[in-house]
Amino acid sequence: MLLSVTSVALALALVLTLVLVLGDDESQRPPLDPEADLSSLLAGFTSSLSAEQDYRSPGAGERRTAAAGFAALLDASPEGTASLGELGFAVRDGTDRQTGRPYTVAVNESGTERSWGMYLIDRSAPPSLAIEVPHPASDLRTESFGLDYFRQVPGAVLLIAGAHRKADDGRADVAHEVDSVFHVVATTLAGRGLPQIQLHGFDDQNLPDDDIVLSSGATVAGPPAHRAADRLEAAGLDVCRAWASSCGALEGTKNVQGKAAAKDGTVFLHVEMSRTVREAGTANVIRALVGADLRKA
Repeated sequence: MLLSVTSVALALALVLTLVLVLGDDESQRPPLDPEADLSSLLAGFTSSLSAEQDYRSPGAGERRTAAAGFAALLDASPEGTASLGELGFAVRDGTDRQTGRPYTVAVNESGTERSWGMYLIDRSAPPSLAIEVPHPASDLRTESFGLDYFRQVPGAVLLIAGAHRKADDGRADVAHEVDSVFHVVATTLAGRGLPQIQLHGFDDQNLPDDDIVLSSGATVAGPPAHRAADRLEAAGLDVCRAWASSCGALEGTKNVQGKAAAKDGTVFLHVEMSRTVREAGTANVIRALVGADLRKA
């Protein structure tokens, strides 16, 4: 009798140990909480990013799958979910509690080297604007600016990189690497004619006299860039216009998404925000950028 009780106790202890171990395995957790709102989903996604995290660049075949999958997802085809699922992405539809607008989100699997991003599509209007955050966590609060911007533009598509820019010895810096899912998604959107705006951050001491640096990267600064600069200045921000002045090393001329946009002849706006501006909150900057409406010629 005593042996039987002991055996049962040992068996229960073993089961409990397995449950605890599996419960601590990040990869075993559901990648998308159906109850989480977008703010919580984004906060959870970026909280695990670090320079030491696992990351590898996708191979050529994986990039082709990502391009086809994301194009299908944009078109609301079920093939998009299937193709992105092959790359470890979880996809779900939802309704944003703050705006009441429908969306689709694709998020890479957690805790693996396939740290390839989070992508949000606003379903309330046809895709119209690509908002890009290539350095989440590293460029403080830029992901919050991206989400606030996304929420104010029907038809916006938000791209958030899946790894810290310094991961894998810097190969995770998607603003300078064409071999990334982020770049594949950005060029897919540019190929459909969508203007792109990319959000970055800089330390105050790097350009102490300016709050914002605006650049068109490798593209020509057209009316959308000029409107954005005018709106930001009207909001009381000091703006360095890279097409008219020297703005140090913050002009984004080597940005690979900007180079691709120059080839496609599409709008690309590179926005650098000082730390002080980012710490002050999103309202002024996002209001100005939304008012500039980059979707208009």
